[in-house]
Amino acid sequence: MINNKVLSIILGGGQGSRLYPLTEARSKPAVPIAGKYRLVDIPISNCINSDIKRMFVLTQFNSASLNKHISNTFHFSFFSSAFVDVLAAEQTISSDKWFQGTADAVRQSMHHFLAHDFEYALILSGDQLYQMDFNDMIKKHEEAGAEISIATYPVNAKDATSFGILKTNEENVITSFIEKPSLDLLPDWTSDVSEEMEGEGRKYLASMGIYIFNRDLLIKLMDDPDTVDFGKEIIPQSIDTHKTVSFQYEGYWTDIGNIDSFFEANLGLTDDIPKFNLYDQKQRIYTNARILPTSKISGTTLNNTVIADGCIIQAARIERSVIGIRSRIGKESVVTNTYMMGSDHYESLEEIEAKNISILMGIGERCHIKNAIIDKNCRIGDDVKINGGTHLEDKETDTYFIKEGIVVIKKGAVIPKGYTI
Repeated sequence: MINNKVLSIILGGGQGSRLYPLTEARSKPAVPIAGKYRLVDIPISNCINSDIKRMFVLTQFNSASLNKHISNTFHFSFFSSAFVDVLAAEQTISSDKWFQGTADAVRQSMHHFLAHDFEYALILSGDQLYQMDFNDMIKKHEEAGAEISIATYPVNAKDATSFGILKTNEENVITSFIEKPSLDLLPDWTSDVSEEMEGEGRKYLASMGIYIFNRDLLIKLMDDPDTVDFGKEIIPQSIDTHKTVSFQYEGYWTDIGNIDSFFEANLGLTDDIPKFNLYDQKQRIYTNARILPTSKISGTTLNNTVIADGCIIQAARIERSVIGIRSRIGKESVVTNTYMMGSDHYESLEEIEAKNISILMGIGERCHIKNAIIDKNCRIGDDVKINGGTHLEDKETDTYFIKEGIVVIKKGAVIPKGYTI
């Protein structure tokens, strides 16, 4: 079944500088999460679970790996109208510029969207972690007779200063908007929320960057080339002239905008009852169905650890860590509070001998790794010590990057034997 009323537009984001160096060689939606998925799998899976199976992913930076992942992963019936297409920024007769913002990305791609019949455009972000049935939002949109719906998330006063905050009336119609208000302004910006949210002090409605637009209105709004961003321009300007409704969402949601939030979102999956539930049968997260062997673990103490397929692990101990596909960890190594993304391929014995490889892909023997993100295809030699934490200053070298105490080993980096960070 396909919801033919809705066309989904997933915004891949800009250069992703706040997630650097994870975005150095890939677009933000292609960044690996949870050991076996990519960020773009989240909005696409939410759409599929909501029977919305016509999707465009808009991107302009390093889109090759994203293209490859989507083409390898999301296959629909030949006789179906379902698709997931990547639209990278392109020069056309009407525009020779890169995407200037979220609204400009949609404007420049409109000719692709208008080739399809739809009543509503569902506009999503490509860098958020959540599980939502969009049918609930679409139903409320229709019942309210809305022209625009915005998904909102109740937040407390401390968090409210980091978001665009919306104020609603008793009918959930949005009456005003303020971008990142200061604490002294907040008393005037409370909205009606559930008793549970109010009890937690979460009485300010933050925009989640998830929108529904009626088709005709979206076309009309895209006529003005001077409006380039939904959150900063389109939404604030539309509140007074078009019926704009809030859809409150109270489940788990996090905006993966920087290294710190990315790190915490991944390590949060190791909790006994994680807030983001990868085990939900009704809200599955889909990804590339790789044909990988089971993971093999020898002599390792594991505690609150998530291990993906195809790993070979001989470590002494792994604690509160996410270990990605095809990871190799050598004997007597200790890994704590770490997200290891894994590898794209295995190294055969013949390859190791022929190329005279001295440091194998993965983590070597007797290593101590703490508070780190290890990107894909890294080689960490024996006896390496990486001790991330707030005692470290922000720093960048050819092989690693330190931000807010988190050590990020760059994709494909080689860390020599005995090295200490």
